[in-house]
Amino acid sequence: MSAPTVAAPHSLADLARLRVSPQEYAQIVELLGRHPNRNELGMFSVMWSEHCCYKNSRPLLKGFPTTGARILVGPGENAGVVDIGDGLRVAFKIESHNHPSAVEPFQGAATGVGGILRDIFTMGARPIASLNSLRFGPLEDPRNRRLFAGVVNGIAHYGNCVGVPTVGGEVYFDETYTGNPLVNAMGIGVMETPEIVRSGASGIGNPVLYVGSTTGRDGMGGASFASAELSEASTKDRPAVQVGDPFTEKSLIEACLEAFRTGAVVAAQDMGAAGLTCSSAEMAAKGGVGIEMDLDLVPVRETGMTPFEYLLSESQERMLFVAHKGREAELIALFERWGLHAVVVGTVIQEPIVRIQHRGEVVVELPARALTDDAPLYPRPVLSEPPAAIQVLRQMDLSQLPVPEDWTAVLHKLLDSPTIASKRWVYQQYDQQVLNNTVILPGAADAAVLRVRPQTFGIGEVGAVPLGNRGLAATIDCNSRYVYLDPYRGAMLAVAEAARNLSCVGAEPIAVTDNLNFGSPEKPESYWQLAEACRGIADACRALDTPVTGGNVSLYNETLVDGHAQGIYPTPTIGMVGIVEDIAKTGTLNFKAAGDLVYLLGVATKPTLGASEYLKVIHGLVGGEPPVLDLDLEKQVQAVCRQGIVQGLFKSAHDVSEGGLVVALAESCIAGNLGMTGLLDDPLSGFGEVASQIAVSAAPEDRHKVESWLTEMLGDRWHALGVVRPTLFEITFKTVSHSISAPVVDLRHTWEQAIPRRMASPTEASS
Repeated sequence: MSAPTVAAPHSLADLARLRVSPQEYAQIVELLGRHPNRNELGMFSVMWSEHCCYKNSRPLLKGFPTTGARILVGPGENAGVVDIGDGLRVAFKIESHNHPSAVEPFQGAATGVGGILRDIFTMGARPIASLNSLRFGPLEDPRNRRLFAGVVNGIAHYGNCVGVPTVGGEVYFDETYTGNPLVNAMGIGVMETPEIVRSGASGIGNPVLYVGSTTGRDGMGGASFASAELSEASTKDRPAVQVGDPFTEKSLIEACLEAFRTGAVVAAQDMGAAGLTCSSAEMAAKGGVGIEMDLDLVPVRETGMTPFEYLLSESQERMLFVAHKGREAELIALFERWGLHAVVVGTVIQEPIVRIQHRGEVVVELPARALTDDAPLYPRPVLSEPPAAIQVLRQMDLSQLPVPEDWTAVLHKLLDSPTIASKRWVYQQYDQQVLNNTVILPGAADAAVLRVRPQTFGIGEVGAVPLGNRGLAATIDCNSRYVYLDPYRGAMLAVAEAARNLSCVGAEPIAVTDNLNFGSPEKPESYWQLAEACRGIADACRALDTPVTGGNVSLYNETLVDGHAQGIYPTPTIGMVGIVEDIAKTGTLNFKAAGDLVYLLGVATKPTLGASEYLKVIHGLVGGEPPVLDLDLEKQVQAVCRQGIVQGLFKSAHDVSEGGLVVALAESCIAGNLGMTGLLDDPLSGFGEVASQIAVSAAPEDRHKVESWLTEMLGDRWHALGVVRPTLFEITFKTVSHSISAPVVDLRHTWEQAIPRRMASPTEASS
């Protein structure tokens, strides 16, 4: 078999179109000892993109803790896998679909959900839930409203149709995301196969199977598209946005899980970013073998496709398998029963290369490692101190801020902020209870809680699967304004808040998946943000014993406006899971009964107006220092909260976050349709933001027991806040005469209508 036709050098224009730098092209030529042909250069363009090879971020990710007693699979596979006890294993992962969602919000978000679910079931796990973290510009802008509506609709469409509930998430709004929204999707699944399915190919002579949907021209160059700034011209990149089919994905889930249980599958890889290129190269490289493939055998839905288009297509709902030789017919028949394509398209070979044929000619012959392990790395110098502009913002004098005369109006204004306000407009579009595993619905608590059913193994087994009491909690968190002002501390705070939210439902935090959304790493300030955030995540995860099992890096989140690239706030989104020993003993945020006592856990740290929602919403400013984090106090407060819930001492629990303590208390009142009376020192303690604080409630008859136990566990790091009342929310301050007083029904109206009111504004069709 002949090698590919010798290619001539590629022009600078060719390299620019494929986003390959001249320096990288020179490295490719050196690796190959020749010039690549167009097909091969296309493969390098996607495999060496930041989206696929993490060439700017990989050196920083090495600092993450990735091992632990419960970690079964860490970074490097399609998803992480953790042991949650009782023989149950859970796969979970988070990924971004930011740029596609900016160009085509419905399909961009929908295929983001489909992609993360494939990462889960590729491991042999049945998807049981998804969550998301979404960021948009202000809803006063009609274009932002269009993006917001399209993304939510896309997530709802795919998740609802595929039959996987969307059980939680977060939504933030800020000017920095105008033009470059963030769409991070997290998937969770329970292992259904006795063995975890890996992606490394093995077995010389074993057949390589293409399974799933057909290949078309959608998603062309999506990986490299995701590794560049957005511009006005990006709207022309719609071919780089994939088109999903959730009904095909549902069949693919069932067929793949059935196939894995037969034992006929050696290895499996989702065709996500870079499609056939990525799946074949990564499977070969991980297994230390080669793959030979014939494109003429690939099922297509469009005629006249070139090898370049086959290799770079990111058509959805496709997988690549390595099967045991002699069992391919069994797998083909299985997939045909599910109405899916299953075709032998290649073979595992000993020579560690990827060889691609088309119409009887070899059109690609590349060392697998050249596409993967030999990708360039760009360790960059990290600024020794914060950029001057950030230092100025941190030093902002907040002591001279005008003092509002009406603190009740301040509370209403904060509840009307879309970042704080009810997200019912979003989650009411999602199916939250399909599969019947959702224990706590969105909006009812600080984290989602799922029943985890024990699984049975073996083909053909029938009968009801017994229900257990063990559960899994999950959350997604990041306050990007904190990270903007202090990337190290802000990233630590994101990890701490995720763990705190799990603790507020009674779950023990065990592991993390992260989505690092940043601007261009080629800018010293952006790379400093990324490096410091990675350092913060690593330190917080070590302290809280929540290893990182994998994740996603999304860089170049910048929008070109008048020739100037404007970056987003650095947003290291933290997805975290935790174990619930008994789903009958979980916590929710709503106050339960008038007369209940309200306590604050973790009062050692002083709140700050720095980086707060109060500072932004009331005064229109961003600056100051984000809250200080005492990790020892954090662990102590979380442990007390978990124990109090499990022991039945706490009737509710809600962490103090955006908007401060007053907003947290108001949210617990709104959720419970109850009021409260409370006494705070001053407005700063009410509206300032702080780490390591949780507001809990307890029955009045348990007062002595609760307060004695809190003193034993926390010393003086707790205090009583007030009492739950029937209808009125009243907060009095010791140091000022003005207080907060409002019927809870009025607060609820403000909180519930903030997003629907803005979305009711006419959206310009041309925006």
